[in-house]
Amino acid sequence: MKRSVLSVAFAVLAAGTLLYSCRSSATPDEKQMYYELRIYRLKDPGKNDLVDRYLKNAFIPAMRKAGIQAVGVFRPVETDTAYGKMVYVFIPYKNMDQYSGALEILEKDPDHQKAGREFLDAPYNDPAFIRYESIFMKAFAFMPVYRKYTFDTPPEERIYELRSYESWTEVKAMKKIQMFNEGGEIAIFDEIGSNAVFYGQVLFGSLKPRLMYLTTYSNMQSRDEHWNAFRAHPVWKKISVMEEYANTVIRPDAYLLHPAPYSDF
Repeated sequence: MKRSVLSVAFAVLAAGTLLYSCRSSATPDEKQMYYELRIYRLKDPGKNDLVDRYLKNAFIPAMRKAGIQAVGVFRPVETDTAYGKMVYVFIPYKNMDQYSGALEILEKDPDHQKAGREFLDAPYNDPAFIRYESIFMKAFAFMPVYRKYTFDTPPEERIYELRSYESWTEVKAMKKIQMFNEGGEIAIFDEIGSNAVFYGQVLFGSLKPRLMYLTTYSNMQSRDEHWNAFRAHPVWKKISVMEEYANTVIRPDAYLLHPAPYSDF
């Protein structure tokens, strides 16, 4: 099958972001998924209902048409100053062709246009959101596809923790990714049960070079207990002081989120 121009362009640009490869790979590159994280910023918290109607009734059905079976929708927890002002949407793609196909559906599908009209064509002086940022990532080799988890707790108690790690240089950024893969950081999260949803290298978006990842917990107490277990883990104590991984992160930014009731995650 002939690859689309968009797919080829993305592949070339993605390859150009890597200054060097990790020493080994758990899976061939073509099997690593790609992730988009849309971050909507709302001026008026009252627009959350409008955003929900669009995502639930127009956007997610359009993604289903594109073959995407799971879309995550999250909001900041109540104690965050961004509470009511931001919406995070996580979309996983099998490959670049699926991404370009999804874009075409969003632009041309009449069902999407009809169901989402009040959001897509809101008055210029009363828009549904201020702006949205789209961050595009490639899955880490040692966790090439996303994972979903189920909990007994209701959505308003569940915690998703989105972390963003910016690095000083491209080389330091790749070293941090290596620390997750070969260094054992992913293995620690798996061992202690921190429920990683994805790990991604940011290919397109702001604040590069950086990586992002998402973990999930049944509630805030579980989140705190898992982080205590992580910090006490002997492998973390070892790799966190290795010279090889020194100065790989400027700072870790953490965002605590709740899933929307209709979120697939």
